[in-house]
Amino acid sequence: MDTLYTFFLVGGALMALSILASRLSSMFGVPLLLIFLGLGMLAGEEGLLGLAFDDYSMAFTIGHLALAMILLDGGLRTRLKTFRVGFKPALSLATAGVFVTSALVGLIAMWVFDLSLVQGLLVGAIVGSTDAAAVFSMLSGRGVNLNERVSATLEIESGTNDPMAIFLTLMLIELLTGDIGGFGDTAIFFIAQFGIGLIVGIGGGWLSAKLLRWLDLAPGLYAMLALALGFSVFGLTSVLGGSGFLAIYLAGLMIGNQPGRHLNFILPVHDGLAWLSQIGLFLVLGLLVTPSQLWEVILPAGLVALALIFVARPLAVLITIKPFFKFRWRETFFIAWVGLRGAVPIVLAIFPVIGGVENASLYFNVAFAVVLMSLLIQGGSLGLMARWLKVQVPKGITPDRRGPLGILPDNDFEMFVYVVENEDLDDVPIRLLRFPSGALISALFRNRVMLHPKGNTRLKIGDVICVIGRTEDLAALNRLFNGDAKLKQERAFFGTFTLDGSAQMLDVAQAYGLTLSPGEREMSLADFIALRVGGHPVVGDDIDWHGIHWVVSEMEGSTITRIGLRLY
Repeated sequence: MDTLYTFFLVGGALMALSILASRLSSMFGVPLLLIFLGLGMLAGEEGLLGLAFDDYSMAFTIGHLALAMILLDGGLRTRLKTFRVGFKPALSLATAGVFVTSALVGLIAMWVFDLSLVQGLLVGAIVGSTDAAAVFSMLSGRGVNLNERVSATLEIESGTNDPMAIFLTLMLIELLTGDIGGFGDTAIFFIAQFGIGLIVGIGGGWLSAKLLRWLDLAPGLYAMLALALGFSVFGLTSVLGGSGFLAIYLAGLMIGNQPGRHLNFILPVHDGLAWLSQIGLFLVLGLLVTPSQLWEVILPAGLVALALIFVARPLAVLITIKPFFKFRWRETFFIAWVGLRGAVPIVLAIFPVIGGVENASLYFNVAFAVVLMSLLIQGGSLGLMARWLKVQVPKGITPDRRGPLGILPDNDFEMFVYVVENEDLDDVPIRLLRFPSGALISALFRNRVMLHPKGNTRLKIGDVICVIGRTEDLAALNRLFNGDAKLKQERAFFGTFTLDGSAQMLDVAQAYGLTLSPGEREMSLADFIALRVGGHPVVGDDIDWHGIHWVVSEMEGSTITRIGLRLY
């Protein structure tokens, strides 16, 4: 009984410390997942608490459970529009990219550790894939607002590259233990990992989304049912021989893109579950490592990590996406830099231990060292690299809070709460505001007192305004309430002047003295910019043309609505 209570005491204390330590991440720029790993190591057998934990099977189970929840939450928050923007390059990175990275790292590990070819390639396979927990956490938690093409590619890659890494790891373990099947069996296993994961993930996710939308449940049950359905998809796919990780990510994608009131109850709960999974997973993995054993391999493992960061990952990105997709060089370099390693390599490093591979502890310690250096070097410099490579776009003002009213099942009205910070709105009567049609102010708070807004009510800086509208009204509302600081940031990035995307190129050319080809004269400005950018345009895309810097500043769906320009 005392052991049970001690477990609750230590577990609760470590969780609380992890959450409180998250302040260090924002204050000093320390990657959050690195803090969780560090706390686990401090609590371990050679740390302050001296907790002995060497149950690899339990860690393996916890790892699968946590990664499944993290991937489900990642899928829930990925929009299909975003998925279309980044799917093809992400798929290339998740398959060929992992293969190239694993091969290059494997050859370097073979030389550094004096291993056989198969043993070296196993090291490469274990650390060859990026990690969803690390990527989702770093991109959402560092305050870096990347352009959609880059962020979508990184997020989708991390959510879909596990099947290739698992396939390579298991195949190489079978080679080392002498249990490898024939070429046909290996090919079937590879196809099954992707094929079954794809079919069951999309099919099960679609059915789950329809069920969640159709059912009328207590609010607290929607999130639990979504989690149960996601785990069912994960388990069914794994039993059938497919990739459960790929399937649960796709199931989350299908559920998250089915509109309905259920999402309002699912997303906040799953955000907490994803954080719980990340903290618990990295604490357990930190407990599992023995620092003295890690120290014995830290120098050669550091060489492998540096080779992965500065050689293997950049080459894999250059080979697999640059020739085939229209990424700018700065976007390509940033994608190469953000090949974050996290929990997945450490969980994969448990496979050799469970499989009885000779000198299995080496693979685990090398993977752990690579993850530490990846989080420290790549994760710690993510914001700096985003600004240096100019893949970051200004984050304009958004509602302080928003929530659906629950009146309509589809395209429901929402309540948007804004604080008046824009000095241009100070002392302006409400009737003079250019509100989108269908949106209205329902309440106004000044000095914590609610006022009944009328047409002649004059706004003051610091007023809190509650606006009822729909999602399509957000762009216009955000522009209206944009504060001076945010407005200056946007003008510095997009340019002082903006043009409507529907403007005709002939009119634009006449205004700015531009020369057009016959085919370009009939185009709209939006179509012209999209053609010059190539592929799917996103906010932040830019071209230099006739001494003008043209920047996509606003989009609705896949259509460019506003273009900023700076004159040289």
